[in-house]
Amino acid sequence: MALGIARPQLPPTSVSTVLGRPTLAPEDPARIRASIARATLFAALPISAIEDLSTRVQVRRVAAGAAVVNQDEPGDAVFVIMTGRVKVVIFGESGREVTLSILRAGDSFGEMSLFDGAARSANCLAIEPTALLVLSREDLMRHITANPRTAMNLLGEMARRLRRADETIAQLALCDVNERLIHRLVGLAREEGAESPDGLVVRRRPTQQELANMIGSCRETISRAFNQLARDGLIIPRGRALVVTPALIERAERKKVAA
Repeated sequence: MALGIARPQLPPTSVSTVLGRPTLAPEDPARIRASIARATLFAALPISAIEDLSTRVQVRRVAAGAAVVNQDEPGDAVFVIMTGRVKVVIFGESGREVTLSILRAGDSFGEMSLFDGAARSANCLAIEPTALLVLSREDLMRHITANPRTAMNLLGEMARRLRRADETIAQLALCDVNERLIHRLVGLAREEGAESPDGLVVRRRPTQQELANMIGSCRETISRAFNQLARDGLIIPRGRALVVTPALIERAERKKVAA
């Protein structure tokens, strides 16, 4: 029975685990709003829409290597990365891994299942300790009803992913391993590289097995192609980092124009 007692508005909570049991901790509302505003999915939304979303999301923290979602499980929420990185992967019957994409702060995933009702199409695994905003299907639909701009952002994100899928299919069908490796290295440099006199520096160089998973090859083949690029001076390994030179970027652009 309601007694007319006003309850204080609590900030969104952070979900983590201790000894296998969920624990809750307050999360800074300003940080949540900043993460929402930075996300591609919620770009150019008015402050009122961001405030609405901030009351609907929960924060979930995931350890490195842990699964956020598993392929073929029901999908009932969309995720936005606050901090950390997530890889989208599928596994073959032999256990072989194919990496479909690497997602970073501001990226979202899990939208498709919310609209077609189908199971998750891939596995999403945290590469490093990751904080996520979690928005349920019901809350997303309520939000979209009042804020149609979000629906347009969703359509734009789906279109971008379809274009990337088309590019990947074309590369697998038309490009050899060397060209696919060059394209992926240049893509990584543009996505997370820092400017330097020698080129774009990728501070967390992927392993050769990770590169093989990204372009649908094997580690031995990638090792030969990678080492040849290094001998040619087109990439410069520096400890755990990698410099992608302007010469390699120009080579990739020439290939794209020729195609």
